Amino acid sequence: MAYSLQIVVDCTNPHVLADWWAETMGWQVEPSDEDFIRSMVAKGFATQEQTKLHNGVLVWVDGQAINPNEGMSAGAPRILFQRSDQEKLGKNRIHWDVRLGDDDKMTVRTNLEARGATFLWEASQGPHSWFTMADPEGNEFCIS
Repeated sequence: MAYSLQIVVDCTNPHVLADWWAETMGWQVEPSDEDFIRSMVAKGFATQEQTKLHNGVLVWVDGQAINPNEGMSAGAPRILFQRSDQEKLGKNRIHWDVRLGDDDKMTVRTNLEARGATFLWEASQGPHSWFTMADPEGNEFCIS
C-alpha cells in the first residue's frame, strides 16, 4: 500500500506563507469552504475568533494548505502551513529541495530574493550544485 505525503510547516502567518510557497512552486492554494466554516461557527463547533478574512475570503486562522493539483487529487503531496506562536530557532532538521528543471538557478534565486527569500549559501557535490535559501519566515530550502 502506498501512502500519501503531507509536510507541515509551523509558521507565524500561514496564509501569507502559503501564498508565497504556492507562487514559488507553481502550486495551488487550497480553496476555502466558506459555507462550511460559517456552518461550524453557527453550530458552535468553532468561534469567530478561529476565522478571519484573507484576501477577501473567510478562512480558518490556524492553517492553509497548498498542493500541486488544481483538482486536489487524493494522494497528491500537500504542504500545510500551520500557525505557531513559537519563533523558529536554529537550522531546520528537515527541508525540501525545489528542483528547477531547465530554469536558470541564478535567475530563480534573484526572483525569490525579490519576493522576500534570503540566500544563505551555495554548495556542491561533484558536478551538482545548489543554493540554500530561506523563505520569508526563515525556513531553509534548496534550489537546484
